[in-house]
Amino acid sequence: MRIVAGKFGSRVIQAVEGQTTRPTTDKVKEAIFSRIGPYFDGGSILDLFAGSGAISLEAISRGMEHAVLVDMNGKAISTITSNIKALGVRDACTVLKMDYKTALHKLEEQKQSFDVVFLDPPYKKQQISSILQYLDEHDMVKENGDVICESLKEDIFEDAVGSLQKVKDVTYGITRITYYRKR
Repeated sequence: MRIVAGKFGSRVIQAVEGQTTRPTTDKVKEAIFSRIGPYFDGGSILDLFAGSGAISLEAISRGMEHAVLVDMNGKAISTITSNIKALGVRDACTVLKMDYKTALHKLEEQKQSFDVVFLDPPYKKQQISSILQYLDEHDMVKENGDVICESLKEDIFEDAVGSLQKVKDVTYGITRITYYRKR
């Protein structure tokens, strides 16, 4: 695995060992960042099922100021921590080892909101619709912020969830990427 672009472009990062996490391919990563803006001038990202942290670290490499990376898997947290250390971006990252519901509640209590939210839950435990609803109800996405959902190509989501409007839906092999924007 590698960082595709930005100040850490071409740097290799670790993947989570084993079969419990599936990394987002470089092709899909590049498509995501082409859609939401290839480079950023600050901002924050919430990576709710972070795995190796590749999406958040790509965002940091492309100019995002801060990332909150959430995962409950110990191997994933260890990999995230190693990748953050290797890139020297410890101050730009907050790592939370907890389930997504606990993390959302904690972040909501802290009144945190994000420019970008990336959702890539385990395909067999799909909960994207309820997470979108929570993000909207608790105003956790900034105005004109993006929510990117990675799922199986068969998964179809609502055209709107409160103030989150679906703006694009693309399939890559077995993967569907659904984009929402807060209006």
